[in-house]
Amino acid sequence: MPTYNWKCQACGREEETVRSIREHIDNPLPHFCCQQQMDRYFPPVRFRAIDNPLSGDRSYDGLRTLDGVDISSRSKHREYMKRHGLTTADDYTESWAKAEAARDLYRQGKAGGAITRNDIAETIARMTGT
Repeated sequence: MPTYNWKCQACGREEETVRSIREHIDNPLPHFCCQQQMDRYFPPVRFRAIDNPLSGDRSYDGLRTLDGVDISSRSKHREYMKRHGLTTADDYTESWAKAEAARDLYRQGKAGGAITRNDIAETIARMTGT
């Protein structure tokens, strides 16, 4: 469920509500403090390593697949994925790096295919004989 944050501009008091999006759209409830309506605000996101699923093996603790296989470590998870013909995003790191290098070459006009304004001007000049 989404969290909505409210802040009083007069005293700085903050309030947090948890409501479904539908509830929030159908029945927006104003929040009051110091006899004035509180403003909705978006607090800065605090990075916590525990919230990052890629931060280490602690997110794998006690993890099991739907068919009951223990994948409580990164190596077990990767082995399970490979055995079942599945993949994760980090399997494409090398492919993405190659594609990025190819795009850079294309943009620089070194890989053939990138057409610059000068190429167009030279072609027009050649065709018109000027």
